[in-house]
Amino acid sequence: MSLVPSPVRVIGTGLIGGSLGMALMGTGVRVQVEDASPGTTALAVEMGVGSRPGPDDPDPALVLVAAPPDITAQIVARALTTWPRAIVADVASVKKTVLDAVRESVDEELLTRYIGTHPMAGREVSGVIAARGDLFRGRPFVIVPHAGTRPEATTMLKGLATEIGSVPVVMEAAAHDVAVAHVSHVPQVLSSLLATTLLAPSETALGLAGQGLRDTTRIADSDPRLWVEILGANAEAIARVLGQVRTRLDGVMDALDSLAGDPDPAVGSRRALADLVADGNRGVRRIPGKHGGAGDDFGTLTVLVPDRPGELARLLTEIGDIGVNLEDLRLEHTLGQKVGLAHIAVMATREDLLTRELAERGWTVAEG
Repeated sequence: MSLVPSPVRVIGTGLIGGSLGMALMGTGVRVQVEDASPGTTALAVEMGVGSRPGPDDPDPALVLVAAPPDITAQIVARALTTWPRAIVADVASVKKTVLDAVRESVDEELLTRYIGTHPMAGREVSGVIAARGDLFRGRPFVIVPHAGTRPEATTMLKGLATEIGSVPVVMEAAAHDVAVAHVSHVPQVLSSLLATTLLAPSETALGLAGQGLRDTTRIADSDPRLWVEILGANAEAIARVLGQVRTRLDGVMDALDSLAGDPDPAVGSRRALADLVADGNRGVRRIPGKHGGAGDDFGTLTVLVPDRPGELARLLTEIGDIGVNLEDLRLEHTLGQKVGLAHIAVMATREDLLTRELAERGWTVAEG
C-alpha cells in the first residue's frame, strides 16, 4: 500500500516537478499534471510524468507546486482555495519568503493545509526533457512545516519522501534557508564567479585545464533565469555567508600582495595561505559521506584506463571480482592522452588490497 494518497496534482512540470511525477508514477500513485504551457504539459504526459486531468477526475489529495519562487505563493494560495480537502506543498528551494507570502494570501484555516518541502536534488540541465524518476534516490527531502501545519501533512510528506527513495529531514523555514545558502546557493555563486574568469584566457591557456577546473565550475552551467529568482528570494542568508567569504578573501589578497615580489614579506603571509587550505581540508571532511556521517574514511586510487571501448567496464568488473565495494568514481581525460584516469574511492581498509590485486591483474595504479 502506498504511503502517498492518489491522485497527486503536480503543478509545474520542469525538472523537479517532472521528476517527482515520474517517481510517484513508479510507485503506483496516480499523478495529474498541470503546466502554464500546454506544450510542456503534453510533453510531460508523453514522457510518463502523469496524465492530463479530465472533468470527471477526482480532486487531488495532495498538490505539489513546482514553480519558480516568485510565483509559488500565488499558485499555492489558488490550490488551497480550489481543492478544500487537499494538502498543498511547494518544492521551491527557499522556504521563508514563500511561507510569508502564502500567509499574507490566505486565512489561517487554509494555511493549516500548507507545508513547504525541498527535495535536495537537481541537474545542470533544466526542463521536463531532463526529468528522471530516480533523481531523488538517496537524497535528502526537506520537509518544512510551520506552526499551524496539520500533523497529517507532515506525515504525508514523510511518506512521499520514503516512497521515492529520499531521506526525509524536518526543518524550520529560516533554518532551512540558512542551510541551503551554505550548501547550494553560495556554491552556485562562487562557481559562477570562478567561471567568469575563464572569459579572458586564450584557447591555448584553456587547453591546459584539468579535472580540478571542471569540478569547481560544473554547476556554473546553470539556468540564469531560475537562479536570479532563487538568489533574490534567499538574499539575506546568502549575503551573510558571502560576507564571511569576502573577509577571508581579503586576508588572502593581503597575503598575496605581501608575497608578490617583496623580498621581505609580512610575517604571517604564508601562514594565512596555509591556514586557508588547511581550513578547506577541514570543511571538506565535514561533508556527509555515502554512509551518512562526515567520518566516512575513504581512500582514493588512480588507475590508468586505456582509451578503448570496454576498458572501463572491465576495470569495474574486476573490482567487483576482487570483492571491493566502489564508493565513488570520477573520470578524467586530458587532451592528447591515450589513457583516462579513473579516480576510485573505496573504504580505506580496502585500499591496499585493491591496489595490490589490480596491479597483479595488469592495471597501472598511479602513485602520489
